[in-house]
Amino acid sequence: MSEGRFLTGGTMGHVVRMTATGAMGITFVFLVDAANLLWVSQLGDPQLVAAIGFAYAVQFFSVSVNVGLMIAATAVISRSIGEGRRDQARRQAGAGIAIAVCVMALVAAVIVVLRHQLVGLAGAEGETARLAARYLAITVPSLLPMAVSLICSGALRAEGFGAKAMYITLLSGLVLLVLDPILIFWLEWGLDGAAIGLVLFRFSLMGLGLYYAVHQCGLVDRPRLRTLRNISAPFIAVAIPAVATQMSTPAGNYILTIVMAQFGDDAVAAWAVVGRLTVVVFGGIFALSGAIGGIFGQNYGAGQMDRVRSTYRDALLFCLCYTLVAWALLYAVTPLVVQVFALDGQGAEVLRAFTLVGVGGFVFIGALFVSNAAFNSLGKPGRSTLVNWIKDGAISWPAAAGFAALFGAPGVIYGQAAAGAVMGLIAAIWGWHYVARLEGQPPLALDPAHPRPYPNPDRHRRR
Repeated sequence: MSEGRFLTGGTMGHVVRMTATGAMGITFVFLVDAANLLWVSQLGDPQLVAAIGFAYAVQFFSVSVNVGLMIAATAVISRSIGEGRRDQARRQAGAGIAIAVCVMALVAAVIVVLRHQLVGLAGAEGETARLAARYLAITVPSLLPMAVSLICSGALRAEGFGAKAMYITLLSGLVLLVLDPILIFWLEWGLDGAAIGLVLFRFSLMGLGLYYAVHQCGLVDRPRLRTLRNISAPFIAVAIPAVATQMSTPAGNYILTIVMAQFGDDAVAAWAVVGRLTVVVFGGIFALSGAIGGIFGQNYGAGQMDRVRSTYRDALLFCLCYTLVAWALLYAVTPLVVQVFALDGQGAEVLRAFTLVGVGGFVFIGALFVSNAAFNSLGKPGRSTLVNWIKDGAISWPAAAGFAALFGAPGVIYGQAAAGAVMGLIAAIWGWHYVARLEGQPPLALDPAHPRPYPNPDRHRRR
């Protein structure tokens, strides 16, 4: 039986390779999403851009649930691969898809029913609120095929097939890139066209995910009731705190959107642009957490704690270098971005605050993501939940409100950066302290119905 791909070779090489493929995929998707916003902004109605901003604040919650389920699947599957139990990994992938679809069906139903109240709570009013609710009604049901695609992507990353996981998002993004101008302008569907394009994009993700993970690589087994009973408990044990962790970011974004909304539609439109720029420019940082989860999981499952520690260290270094380069580039193109998105007055001030100060906060936010990946993959997912909710639920709002009182709309950006800097530094130190103390104990059981075989016991005594 072959060993996992991450159990040998330099850990920095694995970090860079997996993050690069993840970043290319996620950055391209978010780039297409930013292009979607750009097309809508060219219609000349700030209400449409603001509506997408409000809808994004609501939908961010549901997407984060999906991502949390993917993180749980990657952690569980990669540990089984590290233990040399690939049949169990395939069963876990199939069960993960079934669980994710059921969870997202419930989430989607709640959002569709309560969409008007949710956008109203975010600060949307009048025609802007109606447009945001309509956008949600069209796009939210497509979270189910997105759930399937993310679990398939998680299985591919857990095995080390980073390039194939990248192809899923790249090819689907190309579909959306072609469809958006057709739906929005040529068919003259406007905001509805943007929403329909997003739905088609998510179905494309599902089709490609199933093709690569199931048909080509054979990483997913058909879900069986017996398998669901056996592994649902350990899967959910990781998924609940992982989802709770992911939910903190949209909660923080939702709260900050409320603070920003008091400055009017121009400020919210700029906030929507900042959100798209964040995920485009920092695709590598967002990809980092999911990319290194499989590296942590395989080496933890194999008892190679020295490689777990070097992975943590290398991920922090990668994060620092990436952020400094991205900060310089984004600051240089600020005037162009202001012009392209037709931002002026208060909106332009918000964008400049982001490129001058807000971007720097990602040095620490990236460190927070690294600690999240370590805690989620190494048996302490509750710690990720704690540090993220302290940042987004306890610190972000008072920091943003305080800075907004002093500096106006740009103060929201300053408060967000300050909260990220404080908790990112704390999380990075806490994560390193935990990883540094790991010894070669066997990892937690992931399937109670199957005793853990160790085909190579000597491997689990390595440091």
